[in-house]
Amino acid sequence: MSVVRLEESRERIRTELDNTVNFWLKYSHDTVHGGFFTCIGRDGKVYDELKYVWLQGRQVWMYCRLYRTMDRFRKPEILEAAKAGGAFLRKFARVSGSSGQWKCAFCLTRDGKAVKIQRTIFSECFYIMAMDELSRVTDDKDMQLEAEQMMEQIIYWVRVDSSGLGRPQLPGDFPVNSMAVPMMLLCLVQQLTEGRGQEVFQKYRELGSWCVQQILQHIQRDGTAILENVSLDKTELPGCQGRLQNPGHALEAGWFLLQYSTEWGDEELQRTAIDKFMELPYQCGWDKEHGGLFYFLDVDGHCPTQLEWSMKLWWPHCEALIAFLMAYSQTKKPELLDRFFQVFEYTFSHFPDAKNGEWFGYLTQEGKLALDFKGGPFKGFFHVPRCLYMCERILDDLLANKD
Repeated sequence: MSVVRLEESRERIRTELDNTVNFWLKYSHDTVHGGFFTCIGRDGKVYDELKYVWLQGRQVWMYCRLYRTMDRFRKPEILEAAKAGGAFLRKFARVSGSSGQWKCAFCLTRDGKAVKIQRTIFSECFYIMAMDELSRVTDDKDMQLEAEQMMEQIIYWVRVDSSGLGRPQLPGDFPVNSMAVPMMLLCLVQQLTEGRGQEVFQKYRELGSWCVQQILQHIQRDGTAILENVSLDKTELPGCQGRLQNPGHALEAGWFLLQYSTEWGDEELQRTAIDKFMELPYQCGWDKEHGGLFYFLDVDGHCPTQLEWSMKLWWPHCEALIAFLMAYSQTKKPELLDRFFQVFEYTFSHFPDAKNGEWFGYLTQEGKLALDFKGGPFKGFFHVPRCLYMCERILDDLLANKD
C-alpha cells in the first residue's frame, strides 16, 4: 500500500467534496418555493426550473448524510436546506395514481405542480431515502413511519401486483428481472435498517436476501458476463434487451453486495461481488484505447441500441471508485487498489471543472467535453458527492490503520 499516494488521493477527494457541496449550496436552492434547482449550467446559472423528484430526494438524502456523519458539514445552512427540500417533497411529490395508490411524480413545476409520472418505482425509492435520512437528523418519527409505509407500497408493487404502477401488460411483452429493481430495494433495506435495532432489521431481513438472489441471477454466460436484464426464470432474454451490459450499474451492484456480505460475514458473496460484479464489468467496460468506462455494451459485440453507448459518463466512474476502494479495504489485494488508481487518474483528469467547481457529466468516447452543464434531469447532487464522501471515509479508515 502506497501511503503517500493514498494520502494524496484523500486530499484531492476531500477538496473536490468541499467544492461540490459549495457549488450546490450556492446555486441550487429555491428560496421562494422550496426544493432545489437541478438544471444548472457550467457557471451555476439555472437554465430550466423544472424539479425532478429523483434529484430532490437524492439531494435531501445527501445533505442529511453529510450533516449527520461528517463534522465539517454540520452546518445550519445544510440542515435547513435539507428540511426545506423535505418539506417540498412531502407537500408536492406524492400524487394519487390510477389505482388510487399513492405514486410520486417524476417531474414538478417550480411551484410543485406535477408534470409527469413514471410507471416505475424509482421516484418513490428516492422519496423513501430522503424521508428516512431526514428523520434521523430531525428525530421526526412520523417521517420515518412515512418512509416505511411507502416502502411497503413498493414491495407490494414489486413482489405482489405491479398494476398500480400503471403499466399495462401487453401481449408481446413479458416480465423481466431488471437489475435496477432489486439493487434499489437492497439499497433501501440497508438505508432503513442502519442503526434501527433488531425489530426493523428482522422486518427487512427476508427482503434483503431476496434482493441479493435477484441480483445474482444477472450473472450469465457461464459466469463470464453480467447482463442488465434477465427473465424471471433466471435465463438470458432474446434480442438486444437480453444482450445489454451496463458496466457502471454492475459495479454499483458490486459494492451494494459487498456491503451486504460484510454485514452477514458471507465470504462467498464477497468473492462473487468482486470477481463477477467488479472485475468482469471492468474488463469488458474499460476503453483500452481512450481510457474510461463505456456507458453501455452489447455482450456479443453488436452496437447497443442506446446511441450514447460509447460516451464516458460521470456516474459509472463514481461507482467504480467506490467499488474498487471498498473491495481493496476489505481484501487488501493490490490489484484492486491498482484498479482504483487507474479509474481515479482518468476521472480526476477529465470530469472536474477547475474553474467553476463541480463536475461535468458527459464526455465523448475520446474524453472530450460533450455537454457542459453541471446538473440536468438525471445529474444532480448525488453521484459525485456520494462517491467522494464514501471514498474519503474509506481512505480515512485505511490510513488510520495503515500499520
